[in-house]
Amino acid sequence: MYLDDVKRLLIDVLSLSGDQAEMDAGTPLLGSLPELDSMAVVNVIGALEEQFGITVEDDEISARTFATLGSLANFVAEKTA
Repeated sequence: MYLDDVKRLLIDVLSLSGDQAEMDAGTPLLGSLPELDSMAVVNVIGALEEQFGITVEDDEISARTFATLGSLANFVAEKTA
């Protein structure tokens, strides 16, 4: 449900293009996208909070959350439920 919205947000925040923008639910993120460093994670979280009207607490963020595009979209879905 949120997959396309989260994908567009990542493309915008990380300035992805070309093959990098061709992501699906199984696309690995953390450790696979060089653009997704620790500062970018902070920027992505801020953008998620703003776009989806959610609040992300520090203890909710883990490598599992950012493992794949699908896991990040599922996290957003859970936060908005």
